[in-house]
Amino acid sequence: MSEMVERIERVRARISQACARAGRSEDSVRLLAVSKKKPAEAVAEAWEAGLCSFGENRVQEAAEKIPLSPSGANWHLIGHLQSNKAKLAATLFDMIQSVDSIKLIEALDRHAEQTLPMLLQVNIAGEGAKFGFAPEEVEQAIRCANQTTHCEVHGLMIIPPFTPDPEGARPYFKALRELRDELSELTETPLPELSMGMSNDLEIAIEEGSTWVRVGTDLFGERS
Repeated sequence: MSEMVERIERVRARISQACARAGRSEDSVRLLAVSKKKPAEAVAEAWEAGLCSFGENRVQEAAEKIPLSPSGANWHLIGHLQSNKAKLAATLFDMIQSVDSIKLIEALDRHAEQTLPMLLQVNIAGEGAKFGFAPEEVEQAIRCANQTTHCEVHGLMIIPPFTPDPEGARPYFKALRELRDELSELTETPLPELSMGMSNDLEIAIEEGSTWVRVGTDLFGERS
């Protein structure tokens, strides 16, 4: 058994155990392999081991890597996207998980040639160093996307403040889920997806309703 297969099995076991504790089906949580700063060969190895969805932080890195990677892979952008790179992003990615402004929604709509699924990144903690909508701005963003031709909001995403204890992330995950539930009803928009949780806190995220966990280090090892 390869090291990659072993790592995937360990992560999937953690997901399975968290789902069991939360009374959820394993099928309700998907694993996004964060391949940023890793070569296309690492993506191919993960693909051969059974992973199909990969996350990248930078558009330019993804533009170089995707043509060298398995053709059937799904690609998600999880890093900040500048509006001037929206055209390239709209052609590269199957989902943009890090939409953080109405200006970006409008740019993606102009450049997308077909329906583009997206998640709205929310800065629940109000951290100055992080991107994302303030909670009170998300309703307007959803309504804006609903008026476009190509943009389709599927849910919300969060990068909570880092705490050594994974439990420290729980209030932020819970707040995002509650915001999603409130806004789905308020805007009459299905918002099934919550992208929450990474290598250190994925169990807490799943217990609070995550449907996408973004795992890099525990799959690919430390980044240089």
